Amino acid sequence: MRLGVDVGGTFTDLLLQDDATKTTYRAKTPSTPQDQSIGVSEGVRLICEKAGVKPSDISLVLHGTTVATNAVLEGKGARVGLLVTEGFEYTLHLAKSWTPGPLFGWIVMDKPDPLAALKDTRGIPERIDARGNVTRELDEARAIELIEDLCGSGIEALTISLMHSYANPAHEQRLRELVLERFPDMHVSLSSDILPEFREYDRAITTVMNDYVRPIMTRYLSRIEKRLAEVGVDSKLHIVRSDGGLMSAQAAASRPVHTVLSGPAGGVTATAMVARRTGLSKLLAFDMGGTSTDVSVIIDGEPTISRSTEVGFFPAKVPTLDVRSVGAGGGSIAEVSELTSSLRVGPRSAGAMPGPVAYGRGGTEPTVSDANVVLGYLPSRLLGGDMSLDVEGAREAVAGIGKAIGLGPEAAAQGILDIANEVMLGALRVITVQRGLDPRDFGMVAFGGAGPLHANAIAALLGCYPVVVPHNPGVLSALGFLEAEFKNEFVRTLIGSIAGMDDTQVFEQFAELRRKAVEWLDEQEVAEADRGITYSLDLRYEQQGFEVTIQVPADKIEEASGIESALADFHDTHERLYGVRFDLPIELVALRVVATGATPPVAEAPPASGSTDVSKAIIETQPGYFNGKWVDTPHVDRDRLAAGARVEGPAIIRQYDTTTVLLPDHYAEVDTLGNLMIWPTAKGE
Repeated sequence: MRLGVDVGGTFTDLLLQDDATKTTYRAKTPSTPQDQSIGVSEGVRLICEKAGVKPSDISLVLHGTTVATNAVLEGKGARVGLLVTEGFEYTLHLAKSWTPGPLFGWIVMDKPDPLAALKDTRGIPERIDARGNVTRELDEARAIELIEDLCGSGIEALTISLMHSYANPAHEQRLRELVLERFPDMHVSLSSDILPEFREYDRAITTVMNDYVRPIMTRYLSRIEKRLAEVGVDSKLHIVRSDGGLMSAQAAASRPVHTVLSGPAGGVTATAMVARRTGLSKLLAFDMGGTSTDVSVIIDGEPTISRSTEVGFFPAKVPTLDVRSVGAGGGSIAEVSELTSSLRVGPRSAGAMPGPVAYGRGGTEPTVSDANVVLGYLPSRLLGGDMSLDVEGAREAVAGIGKAIGLGPEAAAQGILDIANEVMLGALRVITVQRGLDPRDFGMVAFGGAGPLHANAIAALLGCYPVVVPHNPGVLSALGFLEAEFKNEFVRTLIGSIAGMDDTQVFEQFAELRRKAVEWLDEQEVAEADRGITYSLDLRYEQQGFEVTIQVPADKIEEASGIESALADFHDTHERLYGVRFDLPIELVALRVVATGATPPVAEAPPASGSTDVSKAIIETQPGYFNGKWVDTPHVDRDRLAAGARVEGPAIIRQYDTTTVLLPDHYAEVDTLGNLMIWPTAKGE
């Protein structure tokens, strides 16, 4: 029994997998923003009741969390102290001299305060050069004075980020010893541990961000482990990393910066799983929840890994799945601008409490979900009848918006959906059209509580088919957590021209990184048969500012060869990515070793019951608003549909964890794996 838990802004989604019977159980419970662990423990009770098992039967808990992300976005992290090399106290303030846009952009820019304030920054007398040579010895007496002054001022965590510590971490390590001798309870992070790579600002801000969220993450993980124990769960808790891998709760507590995109990672991993099982090599992941929508690209069954991301205004140089997020979700609030009298949707959200007006929890402002209720796209009861919707309340709230702009309730609701769809469409264009990809070459996997509600309309605008609605779309991110593997990355910066570099040095460094990777796999208790280690080089043309990562086969590393083939791959990859190759010397920038530990795949059993006769699956017929008029629309129970069943639009396809809107001139067919495949009717004729 493995449990995936995805805490969203509105609902906490849970999916329990019984590996013995290939059965999955799903549950959704309202999130509890005041303490997310409360919603998780309630969800565990609920799903165990549904499955008829005891919490103690659960063997593994895999959890995606937005705690780190929210702390940075909301500016509610810890007070962080920063030790830097003397003379570099303004590193975080200088940043990269980046401004948003041309002249007007920086004139109106509200530059955020760094995550570590200047008053909490101290310059340490010491210096190491880029080759790791000590050019100025560490002045320990002065360092102790500065440490006692800073740590005694009330900081909650301490970052140590010295110049060129990636080449020689000795001074950072000694400073940590001095700190912990005097302040043993202080959270201390070294840049040489968190990001042992060159580029001074990236290394400093990433490590500071780690400490900014570290006390909060430590407290949260302690609470959730305590609550899981209280409900009877005695298995290990693992946290999903931003790159879709897994890490222990202890590792997440010490390196929470690796969880800044933990939440969206599950959906991307699950979309890659759908791509491999359906044979659709090009897919767009479309994850629409209550607060935001996350989109990403899957090519050849694999997601794109980025070496850096942004959390609000701040960069974080950690491996992440390439995800684009926008503030449009089911709970996004619709409002009329006082200045322009125009209708706007999001990014403000009603969240879990009070939520949309239709949820009846005290919400008064109309949301995207309320617009779906008004148009007849959402039934009056959700979650298998466990949750009733206030249809009249939603209509009244949307009508208020319509009155302000001279529209009736239906037209206002349609306008809300159209604007929300355009916002999400913009994110999809960024990851496709702006990168030279034609969205018409892709299908779309719709998931999240609201994804299947909007996916057909989005696909019609973009021309990307089929729309794939998996068997458990509302909890697909939680399912993706179960598909995740243990993962960690080990890096060594080694800058120099390939032509003048001793290959032996490269392979010696790879051997050292491999040793660290094996130690980490031992710590995570990954069985030998489940282990994997991959090798890569970061290469660039001489004097370029950015690198390209090139994989090197493991057998080549073991043979102490493969450099020449990597150079040829670099030229080809550079031309494929940027459309050009140069006859220039190639520089090596860094070596990377990625350790992975496989987990059992989620083997969902295809639907064993149901009928291909759609008439037997109709629950009721209710009015639905399509193409500017009300139409009698069948509401179909998805669980009664067998493989091969074909539903003609318009239709509302209902299930426990979500609702799928099938537009006119489209049809949905159940494939052999239980996925709904939505196509334009013209294609199926």
